[in-house]
Amino acid sequence: MAAIRADLLSDTLTRPTPAMREAMARADVGDDVFGEDPTVRVLEEKVAGLLGHEAGLYTPTGSMANQLGLRLHVAPGRELVADQQAHVVRAELGAAAVFSGITSRTWASERGLLDPAGPMSLVTTGVGPYQVETSLVVVENTHNFGGGTVQPIGAIREVRSATTALGVAMHLDGARLWNAHVASGVALADYGREFDTVSVCLSKGLGAPVGSVLVGSADAMAEARIWRKRYGGGMRQVGILAAAGLHALEHHVERLADDHARARRFADACAEAVPGVIDPATVETNIVVLDVGAAGLTSAAFVEALLAHGVRTYSVGPRAVRLVWHLDVDDAGTEAAIAAAREVLTAA
Repeated sequence: MAAIRADLLSDTLTRPTPAMREAMARADVGDDVFGEDPTVRVLEEKVAGLLGHEAGLYTPTGSMANQLGLRLHVAPGRELVADQQAHVVRAELGAAAVFSGITSRTWASERGLLDPAGPMSLVTTGVGPYQVETSLVVVENTHNFGGGTVQPIGAIREVRSATTALGVAMHLDGARLWNAHVASGVALADYGREFDTVSVCLSKGLGAPVGSVLVGSADAMAEARIWRKRYGGGMRQVGILAAAGLHALEHHVERLADDHARARRFADACAEAVPGVIDPATVETNIVVLDVGAAGLTSAAFVEALLAHGVRTYSVGPRAVRLVWHLDVDDAGTEAAIAAAREVLTAA
């Protein structure tokens, strides 16, 4: 196998920068199970403030942050609704059903883009003991499997208005909300205030080695802290990790625009090489999903061929391949990926 020249498997591959490691080494710590880690408290307060909420809770993973959010809103035997490609229903291994007894229904979407008609066609309330009632609508922003799609704030507000009238809560899987904010210019709090709870990830494009934050009301976060302990997520002197998140928030948010530009440059090159593999206009952030079937390839064949050129990618369907830019892929890596993709696509 060729040496890796561009690792585009996921933005979860990011490694702590030297400056981030220094911040971690200097972190003031305490026992977070007792609520006594000062660095964690600063991080939770900062993220909650950025997103327009009262309080936050630091978690080891994005999946745990999401699952805590779902558990807060949906009683066992009731349901959440999400789009059919949503991370909470496709990539969290049935956790909502296993841990919380939650049922799920999904609506179809194009690139994960939120159309208010989708969730509102499923929401069911006031049916007594005859049907499952909907407790929660889940929105993902940006949308991972949709190709980094940014959700329009107008569509979010339309759904929020309708669900509020029905007494249905909303949770935002905002693992890459930082990317949506940078790409759209919409303030983080403008997104955040439209949801009862929001999860955000620090270990993707922001480059922290671990950690997510769930935000909501103070009462909700107090309850989520109890469930975090039940789920085995209580942590001790975790300020060492929280310090990485704080450093990322201070230094790595605006630079996400560089990832977006590199992803778009790659998409432009692929579209020029083989029309139909990607519409560059759909590449809004750091994720590109190629339809390699348009070049006569399977996703497995494309992934293997690019790996032989030192470019690592990820199959997300029989003819769909995902590539994700992050702070460890620079201009040189992007050019290597462009050259490799062009050669493989045009040789098919």
